[in-house]
Amino acid sequence: MKIKRLINYFSPFEWSLWLTSLFIIFLFFCLFDREGYLTLISSYIGVTSLIFAAKGNPTGPALMIIFSVLYGIISYSFSYYGEMATYLGMTAPMSVIALVAWLKNPYGKSQAEVKVNKISVKEGIFAIILTTIVTIAFYFILLALNTANMIPSTISVMTSFLAVYLTWRRSPYYALAYAANDVILIILWILATLEDISYFSVTVCFAVFLVNDLYGFISWQRMQKRQEK
Repeated sequence: MKIKRLINYFSPFEWSLWLTSLFIIFLFFCLFDREGYLTLISSYIGVTSLIFAAKGNPTGPALMIIFSVLYGIISYSFSYYGEMATYLGMTAPMSVIALVAWLKNPYGKSQAEVKVNKISVKEGIFAIILTTIVTIAFYFILLALNTANMIPSTISVMTSFLAVYLTWRRSPYYALAYAANDVILIILWILATLEDISYFSVTVCFAVFLVNDLYGFISWQRMQKRQEK
């Protein structure tokens, strides 16, 4: 009964998106890596997190906590200390906070869907100011750590923080912030691929994440309209 409920929980398009994402990640892992199984596992956890997050399900941020830890380890292997510090020191803890917030703000009686929140213009300005402060602080931390590819790494911090903030606040725009972060990460790992071709599988992973995050924004827009009715 639970298996049938799970199958019906996702739409045919969502099942297609998730399975296609898994296939593409596995294909490019086999073509360009074949050794970094931690990358494969973290990619699978990450893309599964996104499909649950697109449904407003707290399983999304729960899996993001695990992904953040694994991705931090992968980033350390290429001296992307900014990514490591961002995901271990910011994204993972903020995902814990977001998980608690989602569980405390369900839509209706079910814990399977979070109540979508609208942030005010005033809070939006506050979020931008806070993001700027965090980005400047991390810039000097990354500089001290002699981080590779400083500029995109710093921009990644900015988009990551904004994404986790909006996730915590249950705003549909969290997905667009993550999509912006995906674009930066694609650039970062392309630069890494120029030195080690095995990292191309990580690049493809974030390209897949980009598609899933864009769908997440569309899904939350629909969810918000449905809840308001």
